[in-house]
Amino acid sequence: MTDEAALGRNRASRWSIMLDHLATSGRLGVGEAAELLGVSEATIRRDFNDLAKRQLVARNHGGVVATSVAYELPYRYRSGLGDDDRARVADAAAKLVQPGQVIGLNGGTTTTATARAITGREDLVADGREITLVTNALNIATEAVLRPHVQCVSLGGVARPESYEVTGPLATLVLQQLRLDVAFVGVSGLTAREGATCRDEEEAAIIRTMIERSEQVICVTTNDKLGERTFAAICPAERIDLLVTTVGADPEEVGALRDAGVQVHLV
Repeated sequence: MTDEAALGRNRASRWSIMLDHLATSGRLGVGEAAELLGVSEATIRRDFNDLAKRQLVARNHGGVVATSVAYELPYRYRSGLGDDDRARVADAAAKLVQPGQVIGLNGGTTTTATARAITGREDLVADGREITLVTNALNIATEAVLRPHVQCVSLGGVARPESYEVTGPLATLVLQQLRLDVAFVGVSGLTAREGATCRDEEEAAIIRTMIERSEQVICVTTNDKLGERTFAAICPAERIDLLVTTVGADPEEVGALRDAGVQVHLV
């Protein structure tokens, strides 16, 4: 059985693959999707109908086309794809947190997993010093606030349904008044030459401010993001102190990042 066929059995994984394809091609046909995922055309048509009902795609003759939100699928739909890789990154990153630290996290699937791993560490409650978690991601804040040993600071702003993140001047204004020990940054792309990037400029602006207010910057991402460049610049590679990513990353890109002064931890 092919990897695509195995993934095809999971609806969340199918949806994630289809929307990722739409992000680059703009359209996807029934036959093309069925071949890509190794499932029947009837299954694809049902998926297309469900995605259209959620306004994540628009139906057309023989397939679907991207809508304004199709480039980034919300976490609840993406969580079935690559969870093992993200969990390894999250667990490794969480081990770097010290009691009493102020931690910043932007939104995204890997940072969400990292936040869960951090807030799940009961050993961080040393000497009664709680950690403080600052985030612009509504889903991360919703979970973190339930942890009695975590002080959660949720930034205000305009919420983006694609990623549950808030952006805008209000979020930036609050961040500018804070000092962070560590910023855990999720990205859409990372190269030694172009640095860290994401798909939305307003999102990038918040991450840039978070980085400016942090003593240490740790990039958390799976290896498929290395060597990729997306629309909005976040920061040059030299501003990243540590990259936590999965094994299988392009050796040349890893070498170039290390040459740029980035510590790379493969998990």
